[in-house]
Amino acid sequence: MADITAPRTARVPRIVPWSNPLMRWLMRAGIPAGPNVLLTVRGRVSGLARTFPVALLQVDGRLFVQSPYGDVDWVRNLRAAREARLDRGRRQTTVDATELTAAEGGPILLAALAPFRRNRLMARFARVFVPLAADATLDEHIRHVGSHPMFELTPRTADPS
Repeated sequence: MADITAPRTARVPRIVPWSNPLMRWLMRAGIPAGPNVLLTVRGRVSGLARTFPVALLQVDGRLFVQSPYGDVDWVRNLRAAREARLDRGRRQTTVDATELTAAEGGPILLAALAPFRRNRLMARFARVFVPLAADATLDEHIRHVGSHPMFELTPRTADPS
C-alpha cells in the first residue's frame, strides 16, 4: 500500500490566535495595517460569519488572498462559501472567490511579491509569511501555492436596476 501524505504546510504560530482578535479590533478602529484587510466569510459548519485579518495581494488590478499557513479554517470556509466580504477601513466590498490552481497562482505570487522584494525591510517581513528566497524560480512559487491555497476575489458589481 502506498503511503500518501498531504503536502507539508507551515504551522500556525502560537501568537496568531492571540493576535488575530487584536488585529481585528485595530483594523475595525480604522488603524491601517499595510496590505491587510478583514475577510468575513460564512462558516461552512455553523453558517455564522467569521472574520479574519488577511493580506490582500493586488496584481494588475486583480485581488487575491493566500493562506500563509496552508489549509486553515478560513480557507476551508471560503472554499465552501465561494463568497466573502472585504473590509478596508469603513469600506466594505462583497466579493466572489475562486480558488486558483498552483499553476495559476505561482505567477501571481511571484508578481505580487516583487514590490516587497525591492525593499530590504519589506523583503524580510514578506519572507516570514512566504518563505521563498528573493531569487526563487517560478517553479518554486508554483510549489508554494500548491500547499498554500490562493483565491482570486472578484468584487460584485451593483445591480443595474
